Amino acid sequence: MKSKTTFRALLLSAGLVLGAATSVVAAEAPQTQEEGRLRIAVYNDYPPYSNEGKGVDVAIGKELAKRLGLQADIVSFTADEDMNDDLRNMVWKGHYLGTRPADVMLHVPVDNYLASRNEQVKIFGPYHLETMAIARNPQRVPPVVGSAARALEVFTREKIGVEIASLGDDFMLSILNGRLRDNVSHFPNVSQAVEAMKNGEVAAVMGTRAELESALGNQSTYEISSVEMPELRIKGWPLGMAVKAENDSLEQALSVAMQEIQRDGTLSKIFEAHGLTHRTP
Repeated sequence: MKSKTTFRALLLSAGLVLGAATSVVAAEAPQTQEEGRLRIAVYNDYPPYSNEGKGVDVAIGKELAKRLGLQADIVSFTADEDMNDDLRNMVWKGHYLGTRPADVMLHVPVDNYLASRNEQVKIFGPYHLETMAIARNPQRVPPVVGSAARALEVFTREKIGVEIASLGDDFMLSILNGRLRDNVSHFPNVSQAVEAMKNGEVAAVMGTRAELESALGNQSTYEISSVEMPELRIKGWPLGMAVKAENDSLEQALSVAMQEIQRDGTLSKIFEAHGLTHRTP
């Protein structure tokens, strides 16, 4: 699974506490590479999160910078082999081709195992729960419920689209002892897979709910079903941020700012503006 599809904020329980913490952030500017600016790393070509300077992660990054009183510098980068490489290239070391790291990277899975393998960074501030789902033509595919043997039996006859080298790809090729392989169609991205569904080439598409919601837009012909079957080991993962391990001031400031935009509804509005459903981790 490529790193882009791959996953504790410090919770402040009272408004008075939040207000006090925010004042501290304003009084003590966090440590960034360039005074007055926050360099924010987001993935290249990854709608609806980041694409050509737009998307959910871009909007979140700009809002966080605003709350910190800093100018946002959005840095788009191409995913490497895995998330460990991305954290090295964009957070703590920089790319060997000369790209310097950012102050903060978004869309990082908040995962204990990932954190333990990357001691050079701090992973924190979960802002969205990403989940796997199946978009389907209800005239051809019934609701996806129950075990894999029941829920996916239809794909012994109907085709399902997946993005190449994704969690959905791995799952559909291996489940039911590979019985569905011949009916798994591969596409460069979820958007193209959804277009193929609209054209009748496939009856369903498996991917992250956010990508499916974005690709389908405001239409009612197709339905999105959560994938809850026990055979899918990874059903969801929280997305958060990463900074250099030693940069405590920036971690604290971003944690408070993220709590603030969650608390006042700004975060949900950002997702809504992009046609997505925000899910609290």
